[in-house]
Amino acid sequence: MPRILRILNRFNLGGPTYNASYLAKYMGDDYETMLVGGMHDPHEKSSAYLLEDLKQPFEYVPHMHRSVDFFKDRQAYKWLCKRIADFKPDIVHTHAAKAGAIGRLAASRMKVPAVVHTFHGHVFDGYFSPAKTKVFMQAERYLAKKSNVIVAISPEQHYDLTEKYRICSPEQTHIIRLGFDLSRFSESMDAKREAFRTKWALANDKVVVSIVGRLTGIKNHKLFLEAMQKVMVTSSKPIIGLVVGGGELEDELKSWCAERDMMYSTDKDSGIIFTGWEKDVDSVMAGSDIVAMTSYNEGTPVSLIEAQSAGVPVISTNVGGVNDIVEHGVSGLLVPSDDLDAFAEGLSQMIESQEMRDRFGHAGKHVAPKYSHQRLVADMRQLYENLL
Repeated sequence: MPRILRILNRFNLGGPTYNASYLAKYMGDDYETMLVGGMHDPHEKSSAYLLEDLKQPFEYVPHMHRSVDFFKDRQAYKWLCKRIADFKPDIVHTHAAKAGAIGRLAASRMKVPAVVHTFHGHVFDGYFSPAKTKVFMQAERYLAKKSNVIVAISPEQHYDLTEKYRICSPEQTHIIRLGFDLSRFSESMDAKREAFRTKWALANDKVVVSIVGRLTGIKNHKLFLEAMQKVMVTSSKPIIGLVVGGGELEDELKSWCAERDMMYSTDKDSGIIFTGWEKDVDSVMAGSDIVAMTSYNEGTPVSLIEAQSAGVPVISTNVGGVNDIVEHGVSGLLVPSDDLDAFAEGLSQMIESQEMRDRFGHAGKHVAPKYSHQRLVADMRQLYENLL
């Protein structure tokens, strides 16, 4: 029976964890899988409950964290080398940058027969200075030479990796989209909507615009808040903005809203609510009328897949793999990155037009089969069989 060691950056809540978890759980009895990964950051939501719900065993890699620390990274590398020696995998499959670096170096050192790496995004645009970005690009080119297969999660990412940044060759790079269990985003949604709105004291006449994700610089929540500020002044409807998630910028974003008297209370028609992390994202989607995303860069944004599966219209900056999920003018609106006027104008149109929201929401439901975990597992099984 082939053995797969699957190495995840860290067990935080997000697309990579879902992807690795479903692959580990549903690959079937033809494979023996071991799932390991680093610790989530203090400002992130742990995904341990997801693995526990799936009854999927996993191990933490000691010393492996998101930030670069050469001493701790070397300790994680030694641990992975020992784990590879003990487990003797036929395939090491790494997910995201840190796991991809340490995991591929360990797999190469231990002469693992096949090495696969999935890019769940990249840091070549919008993250670091040009000099630092160049260092990361050189490192990824080196690591690509130690990989049998590179997995891109969208056609846009495939283009970035093979043509725009020339990280790896087209021949070794395969497109396999993410996959999720999306069934809960179509079950009992009316009841979930009522319960969620009751929890947050949101009247039915309020148009709720939600943004879901870690409160960090690359997500550009400031654009969302500035657009909401503009729209609240001109809209004929009461509007509530839900900022769902946590992160290092939470206090700063709350202060920005408080200084402008935008924090919501029940005696106001409109405002912003910071909900913190919400485990039941299906309830968030059920309670929302629009889901927004304002990132500078994305791989495949999970919140937009979940929103469309729930029949909720979306508005997003047109970055990364977003246009592989959202069809502009059909299932949502896409606007240029960091364009306040365009984002506010599109958001205003959606808030004012129930017909547009209904039309986009209905069209967006096509996304579920394209991003199902069954399709993900079938695609990956085919890749592994070809490798073996």
